[in-house]
Amino acid sequence: YKHARHVPNILSLEKKMSLSLYDLSVPVFVQSLEALAAVMKKAAVHAEARKIDPQVFLTARLFPDMFALTRQVQLASDFAKGGAARVAGVDVPSYADTEASFDELDARIRKTVSFITSIPKEKFMGAEGRDITVPMRPEPRVFNALVYLRHGALPNFFFHTTTAYDILRHNGVELAKRDFLGVY
Repeated sequence: YKHARHVPNILSLEKKMSLSLYDLSVPVFVQSLEALAAVMKKAAVHAEARKIDPQVFLTARLFPDMFALTRQVQLASDFAKGGAARVAGVDVPSYADTEASFDELDARIRKTVSFITSIPKEKFMGAEGRDITVPMRPEPRVFNALVYLRHGALPNFFFHTTTAYDILRHNGVELAKRDFLGVY
């Protein structure tokens, strides 16, 4: 995050753009969350067709020190709802992180999409100059909203959606790049 502040005239360049931070966040989050939901459905169908216990996929991880599939989906949801809410200046809803099935993860994705699409586009107006506080360890940090979106929320969101895709692909679910990208 700190290096993005050193890019010359970053905020003045952004003010000349006709895209809002809404345009750079909500539609991107929605497209990828919908693609993630479709990937998860393919995994559920794959498990059922091959008589594989769904928990095999839901608890799978790429490496022992990485989060399992279920947590990857929860975190993707968290970065989408948190990113959109913080940039828009609205409260971030708290989800319990209790999902334990493909259906429950699908419901979480749908709830996230519903929340972020409910934020009025006007709430994002002028956000590129707004400072926001992000809960981080060991203490909260303050970021410019544009810097946070581009260098924090979006990269973290894509890390977790990509990792979820990779876990399923690695475990034999027939997925292609088109599945990851979704409809655009």
